[in-house]
Amino acid sequence: MSKATVIGLGKSGVAAARLLKREGWEVELSDRNTSETLLEQQQELAAEQITVKLGQSLELNGDNLPQLIVVSPGVPWDIPVLVEARQLGIETIGEMELAWRNLRWRSQPQASLPWVGITGTNGKTTTTALIAAIFQAAELNAPACGNIGYAACEVALSQRGRGAEGQGGRGEGTAIQNHIDWVIAEVSSYQIESSSSLAPRIGVWTTFTPDHLSRHKTLENYYNIKAKLLRQSELQVFNGDDAYLSQLGLSAWPDAYWTSVRGKDFLISEKGFYIEDGWVVEKLTATSTPEPIVKVSSLRMVGEHNQQNLLMAVATARLAGINRDAIALAVREFPGVAHRLEHICTWEGIDFINDSKATNYDAAEVGLASVNSPAILIAGGEAKAGDDTGWLAQIQTKAAAVLLIGSAAPAFAKRLQEVGYHNYHIVETMERAVPKSAELAKQYQAPVVLLSPACASFDQYPNFEVRGDRFRHLCLAWAQAEKVQYNSILSSSLPN
Repeated sequence: MSKATVIGLGKSGVAAARLLKREGWEVELSDRNTSETLLEQQQELAAEQITVKLGQSLELNGDNLPQLIVVSPGVPWDIPVLVEARQLGIETIGEMELAWRNLRWRSQPQASLPWVGITGTNGKTTTTALIAAIFQAAELNAPACGNIGYAACEVALSQRGRGAEGQGGRGEGTAIQNHIDWVIAEVSSYQIESSSSLAPRIGVWTTFTPDHLSRHKTLENYYNIKAKLLRQSELQVFNGDDAYLSQLGLSAWPDAYWTSVRGKDFLISEKGFYIEDGWVVEKLTATSTPEPIVKVSSLRMVGEHNQQNLLMAVATARLAGINRDAIALAVREFPGVAHRLEHICTWEGIDFINDSKATNYDAAEVGLASVNSPAILIAGGEAKAGDDTGWLAQIQTKAAAVLLIGSAAPAFAKRLQEVGYHNYHIVETMERAVPKSAELAKQYQAPVVLLSPACASFDQYPNFEVRGDRFRHLCLAWAQAEKVQYNSILSSSLPN
């Protein structure tokens, strides 16, 4: 029996281990962390004859080396043990690559299961969710997976009658149906890096700005990783309003479909999708007649960036052959994405908005630009490398006050001082930020309190979702109880 090792006991790692076990591999799963939850998972997987090693990293010693190593998305591709594994000739792939191979193998060659692969620095989650909603409105079974919804290997697991809900996966309310028409995958740079053969039918590139440079080292490396997915895609959709991508234009991507919220005159090529007179318009070839597809006003989400996301989603749907009625229905009913400009509640005329997914300067700049002003901004966490110029300018224009949390607070305070902005408060925690933000919103007659951190969450929270959930709980507790009962509610009923 061939031996496989999976690194990382997250949702993706567990799904990969189960998929490999189903395919007849001897499977070992390792994670350097340990906790009560992980110990429970260890026992559960042991019952499925999957060995789980906690509190230790993979070591390649002895004769019993694995033939395959599968890496979860959060595991750096260049850690020493993976470099050593590749030098030893051990095949090393990511969880998404494993799912791609498995689903491709199970598809009939004459009708290979098509994928949509969505990547980009910002905007990919909303675009992925909207694409999946449109495909599903067209009565296609098109689960969203990758960084949204299911792990890709959960989708692969579902294709032999065992739904992902029964595999310990998070899912989106129901098990994946056994027959899949399309796979809609949000693909991060980490997942592209570890996928050698992933080749979507349609590739979508939403935006490109500096991010994850601590892992990818240079902007060129980061770009080349993203570009790999698009080069391996049969059809390509690009955000033509993105400064970096549009500068490359037709010279780099001559066959792509480009989009622009600014109209036909701003299309980079003679084919693409644009907004004109309040409609999304398609022009599929250089000689075809432009055709209106859906009203922009059908989309409930605010902000020009969401119009860009709409254009890319509609472009993908039309390239997949989906009709206008299904597109209009899905766009009209699309509620938006949790943690991305998510309206939590209104308290005494003040809207509390959760933009926890804004984990870099560019996303936070877009978030602040999209809300009414003046706003009370909550920012901070674990700082990332990047250009903060545009974000700071947006704060000067739109923020009545800034509340700083997390380890980045002192550095952010210094940067605000340097640009002449002094109305900031270091509050350190979300628990202090929420009541202080309500107080300041009253003081400055600000219609919005916005959590848009411009930072990763790992200094205080496991991920941006937990951070956003915490903000949601705190806001609802404040709105329901205000000052008198707020502290007692925190201590008695809210999760950390």
